[in-house]
Amino acid sequence: MFFSSEWKNLKKDYDWVTNPSTDFRYDIFKHWSEIPDLAKEAGDIKFVWEKSRFSYLLTILRYDYHFDKNNAEFIFSEIESWIDANPVNQGPNWRCSQEISLRIFNWCFALDYYKNDKALTEERWNKIQNTIYWSLHHVYHHINFSRIAVRNNHAITETLFLTVSELLFPFISETKKWAQKGRKYFEEEINYQIYDDGTFLQFSMNYHRVVIQLLSLGISISEKYDKPFSAVVYQKAYKSLNFLYQCLQEENGYLPNYGSNDGAWFFPLSDTDYRDYRPQLNSLHKLLTGAYFYQDDTLIEDFLRDDSAINKTKPITKKYGIQSFDVGGYYICKTENHFTFIRCGSYKDRPFQSDNLHIDVWVKGKNILRDSGSYKYNTEEKYINYFNGTKGHNAVVVDKHSQMLKGSRFIWFYWTQSQNAHWKETEESYIFEGTIKAFQQLSSSAKHYRKVEINKNDTTWKVYDKIIGLDSSEKKQIWHFDDAKIDWSSTSLKEQKEMSLNSSYYGVKTEGAAKSYVFENEVETTIKYKA
Repeated sequence: MFFSSEWKNLKKDYDWVTNPSTDFRYDIFKHWSEIPDLAKEAGDIKFVWEKSRFSYLLTILRYDYHFDKNNAEFIFSEIESWIDANPVNQGPNWRCSQEISLRIFNWCFALDYYKNDKALTEERWNKIQNTIYWSLHHVYHHINFSRIAVRNNHAITETLFLTVSELLFPFISETKKWAQKGRKYFEEEINYQIYDDGTFLQFSMNYHRVVIQLLSLGISISEKYDKPFSAVVYQKAYKSLNFLYQCLQEENGYLPNYGSNDGAWFFPLSDTDYRDYRPQLNSLHKLLTGAYFYQDDTLIEDFLRDDSAINKTKPITKKYGIQSFDVGGYYICKTENHFTFIRCGSYKDRPFQSDNLHIDVWVKGKNILRDSGSYKYNTEEKYINYFNGTKGHNAVVVDKHSQMLKGSRFIWFYWTQSQNAHWKETEESYIFEGTIKAFQQLSSSAKHYRKVEINKNDTTWKVYDKIIGLDSSEKKQIWHFDDAKIDWSSTSLKEQKEMSLNSSYYGVKTEGAAKSYVFENEVETTIKYKA
């Protein structure tokens, strides 16, 4: 299964370096530095990396555990096949240090579970040790790329790999040095990348879950070996957990499909849907507080070790009403029946999507006003512009322009900045107001003001938008909704049908429904959901 959603038949003789979506075969004799991340004929390199992450081993391991089976021979033959097909530091699977780190993490699950099995022969173990050594060597000697040039979940993954190396691989003498630097770097990355309100510098729900799983793994191992992290790691882990939990829909465990979503689910240790965050949040919450959010068997299997709860903090509870996460720039409102999520932030770290003042609305777990997702990182320009641009969000475009100017690949220019954002509450409503500097590529005086009024007594939202400093331009207020149970009314004199695509899973897109309201400088739209 690719990216937690799509099955592909790779056949039994898969060579580990052929892209199944394009049939392009990478040159295994090229040094990794000679292989580009992007090549038109090759397609998206993530389709080669996906199986080589070995996350699928955990499904087989879980099957053996639950049904008293033994697939150790198959599992170690898969690992051995990969080693034979991927010479050290050659080919696409040595291109990315994060992929290298994840691969060894997932091998470790198998090595631990089947450590006494006859399938783990001395010859195989020697091969695996050799690959572990060169994997750590590679990550250590290229760690500054992720720490300086990238600085996102890649850096957290790689520094954690180095951190736990002395604990998991004490037979490698260099790990003492590698782990010392790795731990220092890991703690610095956690402190920098997770903001003081628990939000995350990648502005992505799924990448934030990646960090949740890495924290769970790292804290669990460190506590087991009595080498706890500094206090800031536990504090940031707890705050991260709180932010994501407050945004979670209890009916299905979903969060807004907000920000980059590349299908990453590093350690699939449950049978729940990929979009269901409950098992992963449950695991970290149990680890930090000693208590589960959820007691269902399907939602507690993800927890790594029964004896590893450290009970450092009090359990987190769901909050109702309005909440502000000002550092990251998220404003949420939760009632018994619906949930509203608004983005209004300033960027000090690189944005991935041009989506400031996007609004997501959920009614009883159903996403009635949605984000379009992110589809693929390497695809046709029209799809990149749509999914990453303002048009793929519930926001405003000006003369078909996004809020920021698109550069190459992951780059945006003229980053939007929040000038003010706040909630207020009246007897009848929750009211959000926010202003951002936007469309600076069109005018340095351009601003977007948005007001959202949420009725306390029913499922009605009023959204008022005003664009300042671009009087002669045409503006569109865009809505992605996919559900006919909405009554719309607007002060706009012109309504248009818009293209809408929806990507809930990486590499998969479906057609959806969207409309826009054309306006000169200001517009107010009332949205009533007929529950």
